[in-house]
Amino acid sequence: MESSRPLDAYSQIVTGVAERLTPKVASLRVPRADQRQGRAGESLGSGVVFTGDGFLLTNAHVVGQSTAGTAEFSDGTSAPFRVVGADPLSDLAVLRADGPTPEPAELGEADTLKVGQLVVAVGNPLGLAGSVTAGVVSALGRSLPARGRVIEDVIQTDAALNPGNSGGALADAEARVVGINTAVAGVGLGMAVPVNETTRRIISALMRDGRVRRAYLGLAMIPGPVPAQWRERIGRQKGLLVAQVVANGPAAKAGLRPGDLLLTVAGKPVAVSQDLQRLMFDEAIGRPLAITVMRNGALVDVIAEPSELVAA
Repeated sequence: MESSRPLDAYSQIVTGVAERLTPKVASLRVPRADQRQGRAGESLGSGVVFTGDGFLLTNAHVVGQSTAGTAEFSDGTSAPFRVVGADPLSDLAVLRADGPTPEPAELGEADTLKVGQLVVAVGNPLGLAGSVTAGVVSALGRSLPARGRVIEDVIQTDAALNPGNSGGALADAEARVVGINTAVAGVGLGMAVPVNETTRRIISALMRDGRVRRAYLGLAMIPGPVPAQWRERIGRQKGLLVAQVVANGPAAKAGLRPGDLLLTVAGKPVAVSQDLQRLMFDEAIGRPLAITVMRNGALVDVIAEPSELVAA
């Protein structure tokens, strides 16, 4: 018997994911007014069914300011949908179909992904339903400047993405959705919003309230190393280095300064931006927040009171 070749095993994984996931990814048609032409038009995108009662997940930029549209599935069925809520800061939106939908996709956990891991993108680029591409995770924790904002903690992949793939699924080898494809960043370079603890909270808030309330400190930060002489003592290698403090913001009022290295917030260690982001939801608004920083070789404790982030 001829032994299985690596390509055959690879193909089996990709085709298996495609078979399981393609029926669960809709092609979205979203009506929009074309202000330049003064007439109505529509934008195309993708959406992933993620509950048994008709909720779909897509990108906020796919729906824009629209409140409704049509979801078309690979079996030829379609259903109108309404926009339940959208969150431009994470580029996620939740829709609700008014009609039967396929069985939901399983949401996975992006925080377990490894660079080099196989991923499969399923979407509807250029309105072509059920298109599948495959590649690997190229990088994790990227920041993506997009449409006047920065989307944090995105997954970078070399799985080919095209216009219309936005809102579609990025899946692992078990067909679990680990990301929602959000952008084509360049030739052979795509980005996806991860499905993890933070985005699950965002999705839940959109389903419940139609919006996401966030706490705001007024800081711009980058990862930074803990000084070598402190690493063993505090058991930390990295923190978040304050690059900028917004004037008159909560962080400025608390006395935080550029050059401070954040080590803990609310008693929890912070080393990458998502560590802080997962703490900046509605329950933190207006409540004292204990922050420990390293400043000039010494540990300093401050108390900040986050305000509510107001959309521009």
